Amino acid sequence: MFIEFYIISTLLGGNKMKRYIKNMNMLSSEENEKLKKFRVCVIGCGGLGGYIIEMLGRLGIGNITAVDGDVFDETNLNRQLLSNSDTMGKSKATAAQERMKLVNPLIEINPILKRFSENNGEEILRGHDVVIDAVDNIETRFIIQKIASKLNIPMVHGAIAGWYGQATTILPGDNTLDMVYPDKKVKGLENELGNPSFTPALIASIQVSEVLKILIGRGEILRKKLLYIDLLEGDYTVMDLK
Repeated sequence: MFIEFYIISTLLGGNKMKRYIKNMNMLSSEENEKLKKFRVCVIGCGGLGGYIIEMLGRLGIGNITAVDGDVFDETNLNRQLLSNSDTMGKSKATAAQERMKLVNPLIEINPILKRFSENNGEEILRGHDVVIDAVDNIETRFIIQKIASKLNIPMVHGAIAGWYGQATTILPGDNTLDMVYPDKKVKGLENELGNPSFTPALIASIQVSEVLKILIGRGEILRKKLLYIDLLEGDYTVMDLK
């Protein structure tokens, strides 16, 4: 056991990399080493985004861009990991950066204190390996899909409302959101059904697992499939969107 630990630790770069030892044997040492070179963009640092950034950083994704033009208020405290009594009124993207300094200082966080839009989207996304949709409105999701496709960047979508959540992975050109939201003008159900603490954490973990599979090129992703979860009834359904 000691020899095995020593070999893995050495391959991962010495003592400072012991933090990733529990990724083994799920990931090979080569895969774990690759993670620090990837760039992932998270659009939204609230309910979904806070958990996503936390998990990406703990996993060892080396470069994370955190995009959010909003600040925390008391209505965020029931579910948003980055919110607490000390972050009220603070930028969500800045809070993500400060949190990661405590969780994993090996990770580089680039906070962007702007709302993602048609005007700034290409500049923000260019150069990333994956983009994660952690926003709370359908209009912005379509903008992300459009720009990600143009830049040839995979997109991982997630949405929550009350007891319910969904996730899918969208490769460039798939335009999967067109099937998920055939009426682009429809409004999301987040405000109507509420946002508890547990649904964002669950969907965020699924999104991060999708990102990992994309980056290491292993496993079955939710391409042209929608995972729909009803936690009230305990139903997990994968819908074919082909």
